[in-house]
Amino acid sequence: MIHHYNRNNMISIKIGPKQDAKRAMQKLKNRVIQEELFVELKKRRHYLKPSAKKKLKREDAAKQRKKDFNKAVRKAEAQELEDFYS
Repeated sequence: MIHHYNRNNMISIKIGPKQDAKRAMQKLKNRVIQEELFVELKKRRHYLKPSAKKKLKREDAAKQRKKDFNKAVRKAEAQELEDFYS
């Protein structure tokens, strides 16, 4: 059983006496990934000036726009091929 109340509280996983500890560790790992705790820890490892944060945010947005554009192009090409062969 996994208990999680909000971001400010600890993540805890309760296991029964007959449950596998490896499975509990996997559940914990999945919960930590789901809650993006590793991402938060990585961000907080070093202080980042507000101007650097803005720069990273702009760079991430540019990467996402490029990904979205490439995805749209691939989708359009697939649709064009589908229309051509049907």
